[in-house]
Order: sequence, then C-alpha cells, then structure tokens
Amino acid sequence: MCLGIPVKIVKITNSMAEIETGGVIRKASLDLIDDARVGDYVVLHAGFAIAKLDEEEAQETLSLLEKIGI
Repeated sequence: MCLGIPVKIVKITNSMAEIETGGVIRKASLDLIDDARVGDYVVLHAGFAIAKLDEEEAQETLSLLEKIGI
C-alpha cells in the first residue's frame, strides 16, 4: 500500500525542502510541484512533495491517521 502523508515545509533550499511532521524534520524534493513556500502543507510520498494542501485539510488528515495508528 502506498501512502502520502501531509507535512509542513519549514525551509527551502533550491528544489529541496526541510519538512516537519510529528516533530520530525526530514528532507523532500519539491521538483514535482510549483510555487511551494515555507509554511505550506504538502503531501509527501517517497521523498517527493506531490501536491499542496490547505492547513485545515492537512490537520484533518493527520488527525485521522493518528486515530488509526499511522
């Protein structure tokens, strides 16, 4: 099963972002989306940001994932 996780962009350097979810910071490629900015929420899949989300949708998804233990 493949799963995309909502994450928040905390820093951007060239086409790479530092993203945060659950207090964990990782790196992700921004090559697949346009106009990403610090503070945006994106769907992360296999190290790539694949879509932008609004904050409300991201928080709702994260809450549902937490409820099912992911």
